[in-house]
Amino acid sequence: MIRYFAEECNFSLKNKRKFNRWIKDTVSRENRATGDISVIFCSDEYLLEINRRYLGHDYFTDIITFDYGDGHTVSGDLFISVDTVKTNSEKFGAGFEEELNRVIIHGIIHLCGYNDKSLVEAKIMKEKENFYLSKFQI
Repeated sequence: MIRYFAEECNFSLKNKRKFNRWIKDTVSRENRATGDISVIFCSDEYLLEINRRYLGHDYFTDIITFDYGDGHTVSGDLFISVDTVKTNSEKFGAGFEEELNRVIIHGIIHLCGYNDKSLVEAKIMKEKENFYLSKFQI
């Protein structure tokens, strides 16, 4: 089950059913099963506190992914700062929705077992993001 929440922000995702289909399709294409996934939209301050408390990092970010998957099943929490997504969309010359979609699918790809710590891993992640973004239609 995929669920959406908001913490310390007034954001509500439109077209949740289409997002659910897209996420499930992505997970399926990665030969995995969709488990429980929570997408939590939040403020910069909320995500900064999570970053400090659980990861020991003292900086803003657009997404933090917590993977609770068990083998074949993809489960976890995606904490997404709506503030940083907006800032990044302006910085990169992308629309807010486009940047938000990229961040969501980035988190889902992490839950599917991919990392982006090295240059090679980051390249693979970017290729996956672009591929799955091309599959999303609203």
